[in-house]
Amino acid sequence: MPDFKNLVDLQAKSCAAFADRELFGTKTASGWQWLTYRQFAEQVDKVRAGLAARGIGPGDRVGCVADNRVEWAVAAYATYGRGAQFVPMYEAQKPAEWEYILSDSGAKAVFGSKLPVVEALRAIRDRLEGLEHVFGFDLPESDADSFAALARQGDPVDALQPAWDEVAGFIYTSGTTGQPKGVLLSHGNICSNVNAIHEVFTFQPTDRSLSFLPWAHSFGQTCELHGLLSMGASLAINDEIPNLLPNLAEVKPTILFAVPRIFNRVYDGLNKQISERPGVIRGLFARAIAAARRKSDGEALGFRDSIALALADRLIFSKARARLGGHLSYAISGSAALNQDVARFIDALGIQVYEGYGLTETSPIATANFPGHRKFGSVGRAIPGVTIEIDREVTGDAKNGEIIVRGPNVMKGYHNQPEATREVLMDDGAFRTGDMGCLDADGYLFITGRIKEQYKLENGKYVVPSPLEEELKLSPYIANAMIYGANKPHNVALIVPDAAAVEKWAKDTGVDLGGDMAHSPKVIELVMKEIESHSSSFKGYEKPKRVVLTTDDFTTDNGLLTPTMKLKRQKVWEVYGDAIEALYK
Repeated sequence: MPDFKNLVDLQAKSCAAFADRELFGTKTASGWQWLTYRQFAEQVDKVRAGLAARGIGPGDRVGCVADNRVEWAVAAYATYGRGAQFVPMYEAQKPAEWEYILSDSGAKAVFGSKLPVVEALRAIRDRLEGLEHVFGFDLPESDADSFAALARQGDPVDALQPAWDEVAGFIYTSGTTGQPKGVLLSHGNICSNVNAIHEVFTFQPTDRSLSFLPWAHSFGQTCELHGLLSMGASLAINDEIPNLLPNLAEVKPTILFAVPRIFNRVYDGLNKQISERPGVIRGLFARAIAAARRKSDGEALGFRDSIALALADRLIFSKARARLGGHLSYAISGSAALNQDVARFIDALGIQVYEGYGLTETSPIATANFPGHRKFGSVGRAIPGVTIEIDREVTGDAKNGEIIVRGPNVMKGYHNQPEATREVLMDDGAFRTGDMGCLDADGYLFITGRIKEQYKLENGKYVVPSPLEEELKLSPYIANAMIYGANKPHNVALIVPDAAAVEKWAKDTGVDLGGDMAHSPKVIELVMKEIESHSSSFKGYEKPKRVVLTTDDFTTDNGLLTPTMKLKRQKVWEVYGDAIEALYK
């Protein structure tokens, strides 16, 4: 097993061991173009020399505003090799957020992607005294601040080898409330995660992913970028989310790093397709799914179930796998809890899903399911070197409590926020996650919600809304949902209908939507039926009694979702609070 000392060490060892293998794939007009590990190392060396020529050295902060691309990875590893700290941001964020992060982190330089981004960053530089350089990936080579020009500047310099506990970078939490906090992750934090991955997963140099999760987030960065690079695997870089399915078909990945939303869409889409097929196909599908679930639980299948499963695999499941490239053998799900029914469904299709858990503050992996050690509904067991504790005193619950993580993956703290750091880091360095959960007898962790999201109804019953919302979103007619009921007699819900699905339903049933489905009594009736159908696992007091609809989805553009797709409840309330409150009148 490798024992990487820092991210510079990781990159150097991998590029030497897998020099001729393909690393990054980029889609062009003529097809996918691949960069080898050796070519990547050469680019890192050149940009590291350019940064040295521009005065970037140990302790400096280097920002980056870009979506996933080869230059992002080159800039990151070149920064690490100068003993500097990388501060990634999202293109989807507003310039005011970039300015806040660049100011808060004290960035000396920043990379930008497209010309409009670079122009916005140059305007910010004029207002920030410490920001000296703005480099642009897509600037013309004649511009001295272009990425190409930077790679031609300076004499070769050896890569510095940062200490285990030196900060590798800042990852700013997306902030569902208030300004984001800069999480300080050391080389040791991240490398402890990568080293642990090598102990529990058996990725091969022949494995390939299609990268679409942002590397600016800890899940995409640690698990996919650093993790796969450390194993000699290859990463095709998705260009646009609408192109995800066509790109999957072209790249044919063997592994996919994704979030529950992707698996939910596969679940919704296939179930919806099957519902429109003849009864014999629907019957075969249902029997095969049930048989596949029993098989995954270790049960021996009878002759008829085996035949049904084989037939369904040839007629139905293989086509679903083909839409995902046809070679996908397993997928890693993170960022939020994956519904157990969805996980079992994807598994029944022949794609093993391994769910894990963690936060930016834990680099991010704290627990994971992995081959030979998987339990549906759980987020796995603690990874090597990490321990999980449940503090039930916080919740007063006999079973569920606050999840506490202890290990080398726990952050150094929040930048410039000692009070916030003290709130979550215990005296021995353990991290209070703010998440609720429980451990079973085998050490598997089950997530039950966020402590801060939990609220009390008038009757004294506690509600944790996020798992309930995820259940409702499994309806093909519900694109998004927020459940509310703090200090109220019962729960209500704000629902975003899936416009395409509702319009097709209206056409098929002859319902006149009247031009505004959000106020259509028929659509409200449909949504209430869907809520009833998808809340069978809810306790009686958890079920929403009334709904209000909106056709404006929750997005990062309108500020209702964080860049990592988490719901900003306070922001949603600011927009829809009056409409939600009216449901109680």
